[in-house]
Amino acid sequence: MLSSPVAHIDLAALKHNFERVKQLAANSLVMSVIKADAYGHGAVEVAQALQQSDAFAVARLSEGISLRAAGIQQAIVVLEGVNSITELQLAAANTLSLVFHHNSQLELISTAQLDKPLTFCWLMLETGMHRLGLTADDLEHALKILTSSANVSGDIRLMSHFANADIINDPRNQQQLDTLMLCAEQYGLETSMANSAAILSFTASHRDWVRPGIMLYGASPFQDKSARDLGLKPVMLLTSTLISIQQLEAGEQVGYGGTWTAKEVCCIGTVNIGYGDGYSRHLSNVGTVVVNNQKVKLIGRVSMDLIAIDLSNSSDVSIGDEVILWGNPSLSVDEVADCANTISYELFCQLNKRVTRDYHYG
Repeated sequence: MLSSPVAHIDLAALKHNFERVKQLAANSLVMSVIKADAYGHGAVEVAQALQQSDAFAVARLSEGISLRAAGIQQAIVVLEGVNSITELQLAAANTLSLVFHHNSQLELISTAQLDKPLTFCWLMLETGMHRLGLTADDLEHALKILTSSANVSGDIRLMSHFANADIINDPRNQQQLDTLMLCAEQYGLETSMANSAAILSFTASHRDWVRPGIMLYGASPFQDKSARDLGLKPVMLLTSTLISIQQLEAGEQVGYGGTWTAKEVCCIGTVNIGYGDGYSRHLSNVGTVVVNNQKVKLIGRVSMDLIAIDLSNSSDVSIGDEVILWGNPSLSVDEVADCANTISYELFCQLNKRVTRDYHYG
């Protein structure tokens, strides 16, 4: 028996969502985004399951090195690039591909001595996100540096990132795409712009490469559209265990700070999950869980190891029963995120190593 809490990862659902990407962007290559430990799902296991990906994207050098150490062979693109000669040498030694988004990174490639050249490299263009990226005016100089360097081999590609793709038909999306394509056409470069939201809603942005992230994991990038509406299947089912049941009298309080008070005689349960596992404290007094196919309210504050739930209207509930935190048809991760006033990305990524991952197919 697995020690709870458990994140049950359905790799068949993951593959279904990947195929959904291929259906929507049939003429594009796919760079599957598996940064932040594949959004909490396990980067190595996800990469092994998604071997049809044309490339993988991670945020940081250490993530790419870990994937290489685990035997992942596909191209791995480090979205943040690197910022020192030592990191540049490690990237080359591990056959990692870099995104260049700042002039300081271009200076590094001009001065370094690498044992083998970097391949499959990208330039990040600033188109409206104002986070990372070179300006259109910097692009010609950047291309000259990379194409003339012995430290870089093969074609250079161009990417950018939508700031508002989750707002369907927002005019800023088209403005960003126009900026990217103007530069790409000027220099004859392959492009990548479409994230999950754009893959699902902005066909014109698909181009040469798409970069699916949250949709791979069966959550919606849109506030007003469910994952089911989008043809996606949940990959993670998060569960824990009911470890205590007790009766409360009217007026008795629950949890730290006594933020929930029983109005009448009631029954409460205690579940072994908390913010020490990465379960959001913002769900205090507002969250919902499922026990024996019944939705029940989370009461009191989320503590480090435990939550309390209201079982007053529940029947046939016993110590040892499974408690679903998110990921089944009646309680999606997006619904839980909405209760916590956040997004599914954060809930997934917050789950730490104290939560057991259980991988299965279907």
